[in-house]
Amino acid sequence: MTLKIGMEGGKASDAKNADGDAPVFAYIASLPDPQRGIAERIDALAAKTLPGLRRGVKWGMAYYGVEGGWCFTSGAFVGHVKVMFIRGSELQPEPPVIPVAMGKNTRGIEVASIDDLDEAQLTAWILQAAEIPFETAAQRRARKGT
Repeated sequence: MTLKIGMEGGKASDAKNADGDAPVFAYIASLPDPQRGIAERIDALAAKTLPGLRRGVKWGMAYYGVEGGWCFTSGAFVGHVKVMFIRGSELQPEPPVIPVAMGKNTRGIEVASIDDLDEAQLTAWILQAAEIPFETAAQRRARKGT
């Protein structure tokens, strides 16, 4: 798999879509510092917080979820890492950043340095998001057997 850092102009990388730990680890390893260090810490918090953590790369960002669906994404951009919760408008307190073109309920944070990462708050949001994972229409149909 070839990973290319495509963070110019604020875009996520063009890492290929793939499920599993290896694509996420490769994506994170491809990032420049300080984004790599931030992404590694976010990944470690997710692994520590969520038993049975699912990982994948989608739309050039790392996705994290549980059996029921995806919970949040972490993507490196010029100067920061975005952590976006797919159903973030339902979290308490609601994360402050409303991203462009990521869905009307998505909320998150932008982290410019590892010192800016509030690990206790991020862990609380990860736990909440795991209780309300995002299901795609295909996942709902499969669960219902239709």
